[in-house]
Amino acid sequence: MSVSSNIDDRVLRDEFERAGYTLVRGLFSTAEAERLRDHYMDVRHRGPKGQNFAGHDSPDRDPLKRYPRIAQMHRWDDTSLQWLTDARIDDVLTGLLGRSPYAVQTMLYFKPPGSRGQALHQDNFYLKADPGTCVAAWMALDKVDEANGCLEVVPGSHRWPILCTEKADTTVSFTDVTVPLPSATDAVPVEMEPGDVLFFHGALVHGSNPNVTTDRFRRALIGHYIEGEAERVAHYYHPALRMDGAELTLEVAEGGGACGEWTDTPDGPVALLTGMQTITRKHE
Repeated sequence: MSVSSNIDDRVLRDEFERAGYTLVRGLFSTAEAERLRDHYMDVRHRGPKGQNFAGHDSPDRDPLKRYPRIAQMHRWDDTSLQWLTDARIDDVLTGLLGRSPYAVQTMLYFKPPGSRGQALHQDNFYLKADPGTCVAAWMALDKVDEANGCLEVVPGSHRWPILCTEKADTTVSFTDVTVPLPSATDAVPVEMEPGDVLFFHGALVHGSNPNVTTDRFRRALIGHYIEGEAERVAHYYHPALRMDGAELTLEVAEGGGACGEWTDTPDGPVALLTGMQTITRKHE
């Protein structure tokens, strides 16, 4: 697993370029993570906002109906906006990408005990950032491990194109599409402590399994960013923000388009852009 215990731009960039992700431990303190965790539990207690959504085809007794994920909180919550544009995140992303990014999304996952995971996917399937890609900053607010459904990633998959999707198993995933993996390719778990932040490329295949614990949440705060030279992004992510909080105008990226399908070759399976994605999604 690609892991960093301190901030060294060259090490982080090498890890990110090689594996498609890099983990910065302790980027935020445990106390900061706890304050954010308490803040979002209070937000949830005060009642839903229009941006709350739990995914697709949620069963009546689904825990995610009681704790749906929240999106785009930075548009109405100052705490979320401050985190999204925090200088520490900007510093890491600038080191990874070569320039300061644009911020386009916040999300909070509660993932209570007994809740489903999220099928393997690629973020830029949704964001359509162009040119370049999107990058996620995924911060643990609880201790996350395999039992409570930590994030799982496929190292090196950021070199693949955006893959054609197929139907997911909605008994274990709250989202209804996934991407296929070549044989003998597995996702690996990323265990994290509160305050750790995982940065990963928009084409990196990732997801999570269900939370099989009976008494532990897996709360996570996520920011999505696009490279600073991007000219367009999907409509849902407008307006984009500079890291000083100023809004900027970008073009709207259209959904759908060519997607990768796995083809066997003498050197192993290769994802070729032979498919066409006709399904369009508003957001991740």
